[in-house]
Order: sequence, then C-alpha cells, then structure tokens
Amino acid sequence: MAQYVELASGYKMPTVGLGTWQATNATEIESAVDEALKAGYRHIDTAYLYENEKSIGKVLREWLDSGRVKREDLFIVTKLPGIGVHPDRVPYFLKKSLESLQLDYVDLYLIHSPIGMQYVNDTEMWPAKDGEPLYDMDTDLEATWKAMEKEVDAGHAKSIGVSNFDEDQVERIVKIARIPISNIQVELQVYMQQKSLRETCRKHNISVCSYGPIGSPGRKALFEKRGMKFEDPGLLDDAVVKSIAEHHNKTTAQILLRFLVQEGIIVIPKSTNPQRLRANINIFDFDLSQDDMTRLTALDRKEDGRFFTFAAFKGINNHPECPKFIKSRIQK
Repeated sequence: MAQYVELASGYKMPTVGLGTWQATNATEIESAVDEALKAGYRHIDTAYLYENEKSIGKVLREWLDSGRVKREDLFIVTKLPGIGVHPDRVPYFLKKSLESLQLDYVDLYLIHSPIGMQYVNDTEMWPAKDGEPLYDMDTDLEATWKAMEKEVDAGHAKSIGVSNFDEDQVERIVKIARIPISNIQVELQVYMQQKSLRETCRKHNISVCSYGPIGSPGRKALFEKRGMKFEDPGLLDDAVVKSIAEHHNKTTAQILLRFLVQEGIIVIPKSTNPQRLRANINIFDFDLSQDDMTRLTALDRKEDGRFFTFAAFKGINNHPECPKFIKSRIQK
C-alpha cells in the first residue's frame, strides 16, 4: 500500500496527515505537532480558520532550522477562509498564512468552503450584523479559482484544491481551470462514503482527503462548550468495526483509517495524544481482507451518515453557493 498519493500537479501527498481542527491552545498544538513529526508524520493539515498556524509554524521552523527535517520532505496544507473567498483577497490571506507558518510556500492550498463571507476584518471569521450572518451573496468561485492559480504561478503554493464543494461545483471549476484541482477535502467516513463524489473525482484525477475519518470524537467538548447538542456517530464503537479490530489486534480507529486508505483516500485524523498519534499512522503493517472491506463498505448510510451538516449556520441555505448536501439536510 503506497504511503503517498500522486496529485494532478505531479507532487506526492502523504496518505496519512495530522488534522489540527479544534487545536487552538498553543502549548497543546506545539506539543502535538512535535510529537507527530517524531512519529513520522510529514503531512500537517491546518487552516487560517483554525487560528493555530503560528503555533504550527513555530514547531516547523524549529525542525527545519535544526536540520531534523528538510522542507521538501514536508507536506503542509492550509486553507483560504470564507472571508477570503474573493479573487482580490486570495493573495492577502495566503500571505498571512505563510507568515504565520514561517514558510515560503505551502504544498496544498484549499478553498475552505464555497460559501463566501463578507470581509470585516482579519479576525471575524463569521461576521454578522444584528444577529444576521454577513454572507457574500456575490461569491464568484470561478474568479477565486483563477486567483488561486496565480498563487501557484507565483510559487506560493505547489498545488491547489477545494473543500466542502459539491459535485456540481467541482465540475464548474474543472471546466475553467488552467491548473487542475489536485485535491478535495470533505467529510468521508465509513457511515458516509461519498461514492458519487469520489467517482466524479476519479474521472477528473482529483485526489480525495477525508476529514473526520474516525468520527471526530473531539467535537464533544467543543459542542458542549458552545451549549450545542452533541450526538456521537458511534464509529469507534460500531460492532462490525470492533469485530474486525479484534481479529487484526488493532484499534477501531486504525481499522477505520485503514479502510479509507485501502480505498485510495487520504486521511487526516486529529489527535494531541502521543499514543494515539502514533497508532493513527501505524496502519501500513497489515491489510484488510476482501471480506473485511465488504463488511465495512456495507456500513455506508449515505447522506444519513453525515455528521458535519452545517445546519447550525443561520441562513446558510440562502447563499447562492450553498452546497446541495447542506440544502438537502436543512430541507429535511
């Protein structure tokens, strides 16, 4: 099993990366990135929205300056925030991310969401007025993509891609792209396997990266802190997953990750626990059998298995670029 996926850009993206969403405590994220690099991770996923690029950049700079790792051996991903989804703001926000990460370029730059927000300032990620979100109703994804391409030309990003786009939006970018989409990052896990989207991506040689591959169990603390209801999707406790894990003497998280990797999908599990960090990347010393794969494939609940619905964002379905998967969930 290859530990890299070759992108349309010609660069290689490590199959397993460290996800860093929800990791905003500087000490915690610095420790996690340091432990991940020690464990062999070379793919780190972040975003301007996560507000942790400076902490990640501090650790990367320490490793680079000490010679413990070469820049060409790292694969760093970050994302254009919603307030930056405008052709005029792409270079500005990528420059800010590069400054925080202390890098000259990122290996992959993604449009974090097709839903553009109005720009108020650099820190208000979800600007609102009188309780109403300030969406940019004139969001132009094609023009934004053209601006992304210019950042590749300038050497600020090796590859570019999208996140949380639906199939129609992917097809629209494909039609106008001078530099092809190298990667799409979406929710993808055993209960929601995104088969139709994956087929579209196969057709256009777009690699797929899964966020929330083990169910994003860390969301519990975040949701409860915000007074929101949390429903654990139960991936780690699924009876089929447990049975296969026991057979292979692996954790259920390792089975969930291995399943996706054998399907050719890149995964970015998030953890700040050193033991789990090492376990999450230690999935290349065993194979799931065809029977294992069949049993896991059968767990697909399609859209009913989606747990990142974005339905809590007021008025999101009124945005002209609201993805179909969000609209359909809200209409239910």
